[in-house]
Order: sequence, then C-alpha cells, then structure tokens
Amino acid sequence: MDDIQDPKAKEEKIQPEKEKKNLIQKIQSKIPDRNEQFEYFGLGVRFLVVLWSGSLVTLNYLPKIPGLTSGEKQDITFPASLLSSSLLSFGLEKSAKNKESSSSSSSSSNGKSNIKAELKELLEIIKLTQMQGDVKPVTQEQRIDPITNRPIDPVTGKLV
Repeated sequence: MDDIQDPKAKEEKIQPEKEKKNLIQKIQSKIPDRNEQFEYFGLGVRFLVVLWSGSLVTLNYLPKIPGLTSGEKQDITFPASLLSSSLLSFGLEKSAKNKESSSSSSSSSNGKSNIKAELKELLEIIKLTQMQGDVKPVTQEQRIDPITNRPIDPVTGKLV
C-alpha cells in the first residue's frame, strides 16, 4: 500500500520553491535607493583596492615564500600609490611631522585647536571668493583720452 498514494497528498507535500536571487537582486531588495546602492558598491570597490594593494606591498617586504613570492624586491610604486590614495578616500592620511609642525603643536596643548584655526582661515578665504548677490552687467561710460580728447574703445583700449 505504500506504493499507492493519493495524488492530492503528493501535491500538498510539494511546496512552491522560493525564487533564487543572485547577489545584485538581494542588494536591490534590501537597499531600494539607487544612489545608496552606488555608495555601497563604491565602498566595496575601494575596500577591495585597499586589500589588493596592501597585500602586494606587504608581500614585497616578506622573505621568500615558496609558491607565493620569488623573494626578489619588485617595483611597488603603483600599488603603493593606489594604497595611499584609497586609504585617503577613507579619511586616513599619513601625519607629516617636521620641525615647524612639532614646534607649533608643542605650543598648543590640543592639536584640534590648530585644526580649528586652519578651518576658520579656509572658510574666510572661501567667503572672499564667493560671489555675493546677483551679477549685473555694468555699463561703462565712454572714456576719453585726457591728452588727445578722443574716445577710447572699451573693448580694445585703443583710441577711436
């Protein structure tokens, strides 16, 4: 009797399979905003660049590892520049310590006050370079040469 089963019971046992989603479809369902998806994608790419370039720079300084490195020092200029620029995009920078900055930082007890002063200075420069108000064309009066009493062309600056 085990061989003979009710077809209705068989249909009930079979559950509809869930549609399998690939990685992109899963991301799109969890993050509906397109701009935010691009931000996460860019973050992932930058992180992979950091891992790749960091591993190449690190492997260059390790001794010979059979099957992995040749033991020779390679030119790592390109991976090092990628590493530094991608770390900079994450907000990490190399701190430059020279005599001028060390003497100024020792005079101020807090390094943040120095940064605040620099930011205030930059903001003042930005305010100076910003255009304020509407731009309106200024009509120039006809200039006259004081020696010859002839009119001066406003475009070329030559006597007319």
